[in-house]
Amino acid sequence: MSIHDISINALDGTPADLGDYAGQVVMVVNVASRCGLTPQYSELEELHRTYAERGFAVVGVPCNQFMGQEPGTPAEIAEFCSTTYGVSFALTEKIDVNGDGRHALYEVLCSTADADGHSGDIRWNFEKFIIDPNGDVVARFAPQTTPMAAEVIAAIDAVLPD
Repeated sequence: MSIHDISINALDGTPADLGDYAGQVVMVVNVASRCGLTPQYSELEELHRTYAERGFAVVGVPCNQFMGQEPGTPAEIAEFCSTTYGVSFALTEKIDVNGDGRHALYEVLCSTADADGHSGDIRWNFEKFIIDPNGDVVARFAPQTTPMAAEVIAAIDAVLPD
């Protein structure tokens, strides 16, 4: 299944259409405001701005399943991301990425293995997935792998249109 077929709301609760990303390369990343990895927002924003003109977008997916590190309301999350990191990329509603309540988006994403062979449950905040222009998952990166890491950039470049 393509992510373009999955329904999810934007952070403000309005419907968001992942089909709008058809033809683009997308990084989907579960995010949190009170995590040791939260400074990755800076690199996510840099990546988003650097590659946007080539058909790339970041989609942040707030999740509070890891030690309660994303407890805020949608308004609080939006304010934090905007004022602290200047986030301009899309943020979805807060969802579950693991367990019985796992959102359909993560049902698709979690079946992909990373370079170390890990598939299945999300391990922590800031796990990253690269989606090709057709909506297929082509790469998965561990939370500690920074958004601007060489292997992440290589995976993006490999599927970006020329």
